[in-house]
This record gives sequence, C-alpha cells and structure tokens, in this order.
Amino acid sequence: MNVDISADPAELGKRSGVLAAKLIQKAIFDKDSANIILATGTSQFHTLNHLINEGSIDWNKVIMFHLDEYIGLPVSHPASFRKYLAERFLGKLPPLKAVYLINGESDPGKECGRLNGIINNHPVDVALVGIGENGHLAFNDPPADFATDDPYIVVNLDEACRKQQLGEGWFHTLTEVPGQAISMSVQQIMKSKHIICSVPDSRKATAVKNTLEQSVSNLYPASILQDHPSCYLFLDESSASLLSKNPSSAT
Repeated sequence: MNVDISADPAELGKRSGVLAAKLIQKAIFDKDSANIILATGTSQFHTLNHLINEGSIDWNKVIMFHLDEYIGLPVSHPASFRKYLAERFLGKLPPLKAVYLINGESDPGKECGRLNGIINNHPVDVALVGIGENGHLAFNDPPADFATDDPYIVVNLDEACRKQQLGEGWFHTLTEVPGQAISMSVQQIMKSKHIICSVPDSRKATAVKNTLEQSVSNLYPASILQDHPSCYLFLDESSASLLSKNPSSAT
C-alpha cells in the first residue's frame, strides 16, 4: 500500500484527485474508456472537487458506479448518495458515457441483481473509496463479509456507522438513519485495478491505525487494502496522528 500524508484535507484532496485523474486518463488512453467507482460523504469533498475541475478528462468515455445507498431513503433526502452525486459531481460535468446509481427505493434484491449484471461486464479501472470511523469499506461494517463474490449486497448498518452519519450532519436523529443499505461488497472493491482511498480527519485516526497496523481481518474491514497490489491511501496529519510506524513500513 502506498501511503501519502498531507498537511490538511484540501491538500489531501488535491493529491488524490491528481492521481485519480491520471489513472482515469490512462485507462481511456489504453482502451478508449474508463470504469470508475465513486464514494460519497465528507471525506470525498476535496477529491471530487479536484476531479470536477480537471480539464483533461474526456468524461463521455467514463462509466461510473457508486459504492452504496441507504435502503428506503428517498432521493430527495439530504443524506441520499444519489442526490450527493447528482448535485456535487454529475451536475457539474459534461454527460458521462454511462452512470449506474443504486436505487435504494426499489426492491433491494432485484436492485442488487440489476447492478451485478452490469458491473460484471465492466471491470473497474479506478475506485475512489474512504474508510469509516468503524473501519468499514463502503457499508461493509465489521465483521465484514470477505467471502461473497456478489458485487452488490444488502447489509445491516451497525450503531457506530449510523452514529457517524448522524455526526456528519446528514440526519437530525439516530432513529432517522436507516438500518440497512445496498453496498458494494469487499471483494468487488478489491477487484478494482487501482484503489484511491482518501481519509481525512482525526475522527478516522483509529480506523487508519487499524487499517495499517492490524493483521488483515474482517473485524477491521479496511485492513484488506493491505492485500491490494495498487492501493493508494491518502491521509492528512490528523487522520495519521495515531500511527506508531513509519507509513512506508506499515504497508
């Protein structure tokens, strides 16, 4: 794992965005298209802003998937990840070649089946992800399912995950936070050719430490990134503050 530590979230976002743009451009050069995965949430603000302002990407050759969506939450809700991507990303770019968003308002099993049939035919070139306060990847809370090969699955959200969503201001009360979501599976994320993981903020410091310094375990879902051949972990000084090892030796 390649670890990069920036002074602040804005610099982190710039560095991760520069790399993401470079890898997307390379995929387009190599095969005339790029399949990407986008994460949402506060950790992605600066990275996505940089991508939006990157003028050299031919977006009509980009196919986009996203990581997860709450079950039963309307797209009009402020916490909807479809709404997030539509307003913060897609609405600020030329049309992409294709966009496959998760509809958490439809039948979850059928929606997983729909998406699984699509993504199986689109090997992912670049995945932009984050790490949750509880160490989750996408909405794969601990103990995460490391075994399933299904690209999208229905998951239960643990209390720590739901409290994070409340704390970030997406909901007014904990009871409003849905208990289930459709999430990209861990194995599907790991199939990505390149993974760019952006993790700012001191509230993620314990999760970062576990990701880098614990043995790979589904109790620390993001620790599986240690096994990926091309994973780039972008931290700021706050999220890296609890690391006991030099990041270059903690990979």
